[in-house]
Amino acid sequence: MTPHFSPIQISPMKPTLLRASFALLLAFTAAPLPAAEKPNIIVILVDDMGFSDIGCYGGEIPTPNLDKLAANGLRFTQFYNTGRCCPTRASLLTGLYSHQAGVGGMVQDQHLPGYRGHLNDRCVTLGDVLRRAGYLTAASGKWHVGHTDKSMWPLQRGFDRFFGMPEGGGFYFKVRPERTVALGNDVVFSPTKQPPAGWYTTDAIHEHGVGFIDEALAAKKPFFLYLAHNAPHFPLQAPAEEIAKFRGKYRAGWDALRTERHRREVELGIVKPASPLSPRPAQVAAWEERSEAERDADDERMAIYAAMIWHLDRRIGDLTAHLKERGVLDDTLILFLSDNGGTAEGGTYGTMKGSAPGSADSHVLAGQAWATLQNTPFRRYKSENHEGGIATPLIAHWPAGIAARGEWSTQVGHVMDIMPTVVELSGARYPSEAGGKPVEPMEGRSLVKAFHGETGVRGPLFWEHQGAAAVRDGDLKLVRLGRQGPWELYDLKTDRTELHDLAAAQPEKAKELADKWEAWAERAQVKPYPGGMGNAAAKTGNEKPAEAILSND
Repeated sequence: MTPHFSPIQISPMKPTLLRASFALLLAFTAAPLPAAEKPNIIVILVDDMGFSDIGCYGGEIPTPNLDKLAANGLRFTQFYNTGRCCPTRASLLTGLYSHQAGVGGMVQDQHLPGYRGHLNDRCVTLGDVLRRAGYLTAASGKWHVGHTDKSMWPLQRGFDRFFGMPEGGGFYFKVRPERTVALGNDVVFSPTKQPPAGWYTTDAIHEHGVGFIDEALAAKKPFFLYLAHNAPHFPLQAPAEEIAKFRGKYRAGWDALRTERHRREVELGIVKPASPLSPRPAQVAAWEERSEAERDADDERMAIYAAMIWHLDRRIGDLTAHLKERGVLDDTLILFLSDNGGTAEGGTYGTMKGSAPGSADSHVLAGQAWATLQNTPFRRYKSENHEGGIATPLIAHWPAGIAARGEWSTQVGHVMDIMPTVVELSGARYPSEAGGKPVEPMEGRSLVKAFHGETGVRGPLFWEHQGAAAVRDGDLKLVRLGRQGPWELYDLKTDRTELHDLAAAQPEKAKELADKWEAWAERAQVKPYPGGMGNAAAKTGNEKPAEAILSND
């Protein structure tokens, strides 16, 4: 099948239609439900994918399988991650702010409560909670929330089955230094014991995931599968024949393609017509100013990235086909989202090393120019708390439990909302203590009412990562680039692309939100701040270079 950039066939925004049967179907109680009434649950988390990359969110990359999930489910326009790999995973898995779970930074132990580099003993995972409710719980893919001791690995954190990379991703065809691939608690591949020829992480993660599903079905148990793909994280690598399908597709350039993505986003109802496209960053040249050789290299970098997402979409199609063949697709809640926005790592125009870009021996990053396309229509990137760093697509597909078919929810949400959502749907109990120690209460809020078509006022949401920080309260958002950087204030109802800073015009409101953020930072273990990595960038608000992140991301 050859991909082509045809117009996506997804209906514009319309009010969510409700079915009368929802009241009975979703009237869950706090008591555990019989196995037959518990939905299977799959959370698909992808890595470093921009807000507008997939077709059903305005992208030109062909993603027919994700588009089909969207056309038969519900999409969210205002859903958030934490802006970085490890913190998002910690928050999603625990229902807490990442600092409360001990992963406010990355996986280095900085010897402060919010920055231990692994899930602490004051939190429980989705695996913990759902296993106690009778589920077979499985994780396949990138773990990245603690690896230096096996007590931090998935089987010791509530999961019955695990295949993947405890230390994090960053490889596709062969295992990179300081990484391993494990099955359960046993390392099966490493830099000194490489996988066989033709092995590719996206395929391996998928294959083990469906194997875990079959195990659960054979045992007649509901299943929870955390499917944490490492695509399309750098280094960008994909099969050569798939890269070739996209060569030349990006010679239109980032300017024209951003304009086209924004036009489709407006048509689909993702952003309002009055919300303009954020401008191209000053350091990124207009496409027409790039030389012919530069354009060819630029096209190749983005072609590899697109091939990775297309390949990922094919595996998601295989997953849904597998569920349908087993007769459980309708009874399975599938959530699809990204851990952060597109990344500007690799410099303004990216990095391309190796004789065969996209191969196992190459090192390719797309760079800031293409990340600006990936995050259309927003400003900024991964690791930052502007919308380009923290806004993610969220597709919710559950034919037996969600009446929406191709509609949109404007409910504001956060990855920590997944824990209370699955607790409610499964009838599980979230514990007040584990291992004799108190567990932090859930910070997230259930999305079940949003699945019904309701939209409620959300309380304040907070962010912090290596100096970048934000708070959103209602439609107002206060955000800064670095620890010493100035606060910026935006009204997202009219300015989702964060172009009109209201801080000077509304200093009282800016101070009110800053005070709320400070109180949260004290409560949620953001403070005291750690030393070391991130502070230099935090003081200036500057973009962190790729070299500062490659070793642990």
